[in-house]
Amino acid sequence: MNPLTKVQLVNKLNEREAGTMVIAEASRHSEYKDSAWIFLGGLSYELTEGDSLCVFSQYREIVRISLVQDRKTGKCKGFCLIRDEDQRSTSLTTDNFNGIKIKGRTI
Repeated sequence: MNPLTKVQLVNKLNEREAGTMVIAEASRHSEYKDSAWIFLGGLSYELTEGDSLCVFSQYREIVRISLVQDRKTGKCKGFCLIRDEDQRSTSLTTDNFNGIKIKGRTI
């Protein structure tokens, strides 16, 4: 499935949940409510750990960032894991970053 289609589907789900007053336990966010980790995929292969830290620290305090890199070339493999200081900010962060473009790629 096209990444933009996935983003649109998630945005529609968020709107539907907000519009129908879905109980917290039924929300897709409740599955990860106790986790401070976020998986980000679709990143540019040219992105560095410093670039990632600069972009993703705009909305919260980052405790750790693990940009997965190719062992031979040292280039980004297109995804990373980020740990927030507080797990309550992860839902807001995923909603804010869902579908944005960084270096021409939709995450």
